[in-house]
Amino acid sequence: MSDHDPDAALRLTLKRHRAFATGLLVAMAALILFSYQLPPGYWTEMLQAAAKAGLVGGLADWFAVTALFRRPLGLPIPHTAIIPNQKDRLGRGLGRFVAGHVFTESEVRRVLAKLDLARILERFLRDPEASRRAAMALSASLPRILASLEDGRARRLLARLLPRIVSGPAGARLLARILRAAVASGQHQEVFSLAISQLKLLLAAREENLRSAIEARVRAEGGALVGWLAGATIARRILNAINTELEKIGPDDSDLRAAFAEWLAREIERLETDPERAAAIGRLMREALSHPSVAAWLMDVWDRLKLALAADAARPDGRSVALLSGIFANAGSLLAEDEGGARERLNHAAEGVLMTLLPSAQAQLADFIAGVVTNWDAATVTEKIELRVGRDLQYVRINGTLVGFLAGGVLFAVLTALFGRVAH
Repeated sequence: MSDHDPDAALRLTLKRHRAFATGLLVAMAALILFSYQLPPGYWTEMLQAAAKAGLVGGLADWFAVTALFRRPLGLPIPHTAIIPNQKDRLGRGLGRFVAGHVFTESEVRRVLAKLDLARILERFLRDPEASRRAAMALSASLPRILASLEDGRARRLLARLLPRIVSGPAGARLLARILRAAVASGQHQEVFSLAISQLKLLLAAREENLRSAIEARVRAEGGALVGWLAGATIARRILNAINTELEKIGPDDSDLRAAFAEWLAREIERLETDPERAAAIGRLMREALSHPSVAAWLMDVWDRLKLALAADAARPDGRSVALLSGIFANAGSLLAEDEGGARERLNHAAEGVLMTLLPSAQAQLADFIAGVVTNWDAATVTEKIELRVGRDLQYVRINGTLVGFLAGGVLFAVLTALFGRVAH
């Protein structure tokens, strides 16, 4: 017997109990032979009757137990070797029993109520190491997910969804939220500074063209003489005034910057509270995103985003892992605080999903068990079952022998008391 045999202990236990049951059966046969060596009399006859009944009971139970797993004495007796011959049917029956009587709706609901999936998930998400491992695993799968996306289908989906998303109330709320975040972080002033710097560069690059345009306008409004006398001067003063005002716009204390911040705050407020303004902005955003040039730009952004995500997701210290870890941590905190019954809603949702999937899962479980048993060879099935229930079945043999012995003695005593001793 191999040291690595996982069923070694079961084999040894079955061997001991089988030997004891067989020994008891042999003892009954020996007792019969012994009783015929005793002097005739009431007690001798009772011992003979009891020993015979014990031997018959033990033999009957030995036959019944053996017939479950193999043919007794190798004889082709009908309805023996039941488990090997009925393996496939037993597998199907076992599968239906487990699926229909173990994984029932009431049992699943009872187990889920004890488990409290939301609490388990909360503890997992609030564990920084566990949530980070989950984030790394999910992030590592992003390249495969992105690679599996069919580009043409993804492009068409983006082209259809984005204009619809931004044209509704949700688009206006999203824009307002982005703008509020930008204002809170001071990024709106960085955008403003960038716009001013670009305007300065544009004015410097087109100064000659602007001067010529202003002079032409002066000539058109005041005549050739006025244009000849003052056109250049007026153009120069206008451009100098614009440049001077642009230079006055400092990083913090500019009136124009303050006006820009005030205007932006009003626009955010209108986006959140004024349905007409939100609808107008939504229409503008939809028209912009529906333009072919913008659509082409978005597709280029999508391609670049996929490449960037795939590269970042492969790094354990990347932003994807950090973002997912933060999301998991926030979700864990939400469940811990249980704001608005979040834990109860999660448990209810999980239960609803499992109840919806249960009928299909029951059928698949029954097929799975039947398939596993069908794929076993008959000897394997017989051995696995016998090792696990054989000890109890040996007790059936032992009990049959002992009960037969006692019943034979009692029956002899009762019949003798009723009818007297009769000749055999």
